[in-house]
Amino acid sequence: MNILMISSTFPYPPTRGGTQVRTFNLLQYLSLRNSLTLVTQREPDVTDAEIQGLQHCVDRLIVFNRPSDSVTGGRILKKFQRFTTFMLQGTPPSVLNRYSVEMQNWIDNFVDAGKCDTITSEHSVNEIYVRPHFQKRLKTLVNVHSSVYGTCRNLLETGISENRLRDIIYLPLLRRYEQRYTTKFSALVVTTQEDKVQLQKFNPNTEIIVIPNGVDLVSFPKRNVDPGGHRLIFIGAMDNLANVDAVCFFSNEVLPEIQKNYPDTTFDIVGSRPVPSVLALKEKPGITVTGRVPSMVEYLHKATVCIVPMRTGFGIKNKTLEAMAAGIPVVASDCGLEGLVVDEVNLPLRALRANQPAEYISLISQLFVNPQLRAELSDNGRKLVETEFTWEIAGKRYEEVCLNKN
Repeated sequence: MNILMISSTFPYPPTRGGTQVRTFNLLQYLSLRNSLTLVTQREPDVTDAEIQGLQHCVDRLIVFNRPSDSVTGGRILKKFQRFTTFMLQGTPPSVLNRYSVEMQNWIDNFVDAGKCDTITSEHSVNEIYVRPHFQKRLKTLVNVHSSVYGTCRNLLETGISENRLRDIIYLPLLRRYEQRYTTKFSALVVTTQEDKVQLQKFNPNTEIIVIPNGVDLVSFPKRNVDPGGHRLIFIGAMDNLANVDAVCFFSNEVLPEIQKNYPDTTFDIVGSRPVPSVLALKEKPGITVTGRVPSMVEYLHKATVCIVPMRTGFGIKNKTLEAMAAGIPVVASDCGLEGLVVDEVNLPLRALRANQPAEYISLISQLFVNPQLRAELSDNGRKLVETEFTWEIAGKRYEEVCLNKN
């Protein structure tokens, strides 16, 4: 099978986090038995060595430079043009600012030449490159990492939108956009049942398949020793709005109360590209902001508890799965546990659920003093990932969707 995969986000190395993890691991699996061509974009921080590393993972790698605005005046003008296009035509600025005419021409020529049987859009931001008529010639698939309409609605409902007026204006436009672009595809792939329900409302007759994220069990081995202590950790890309909100909420409203009873409690914020509001948290007692690290699992293994206090964001969370795979007890919100069965009656307890500050304080305190509970969560969390959330399982399901002609 000849597969063309489109990812404007450069998916290597997977330690970059975010969308790269899912895209890389799925392309790695598809490459085992299929001829895979990847077309992607290079951002300024992508090195030549990383391009060479990705070339070894696919049959053919096509790299374009990411479009950029050269001067301030140009950036402002283009932002205005993108917003106007969104209002009139329905394509969001977040999609338009990654659009490359050169990349589009290459994709058009590749498809017109009949060089692929299936085309996949990795993340909905890449849907713009898939022409509506492609569906008549080949299998077209969009891997929706999370619903853009659902995410915007959640930001407004939780009150953490960076620009509330803008998002109020955007919300009906995003609903229209998501309803429209999904009709171009033979099938939609989502990470959680919640996203499937959301998108099925727009397109009740479209095939929608749930394929959760996974974990590389070799890269995230279960730790051998519980370090004890009072060390908390959060992992994730720290320029992501949902992650930024999570660590600021926890640092300001939860951590100080925990430190009243456990003064030596520390909080490691581990992830690439920390924004100024996250860097400022280093001034608070016990907080460390690492930036990008060579090995996330080394930091996880040193932690007593991993927290995932997400208040917004749709889809299954890699950070939750990775912590569970590493054998770290997890305390997370409903959002942080989306797509996971962790605390239902008559099933093993795999993680603890908290949404309010008092709940985090109580549960984290319990874990600090109860090694037996930590061991239970460590064992059960790892088993859950091993049986349901590996990239091999996800890749096999994704390949089946790609090869299915119906």
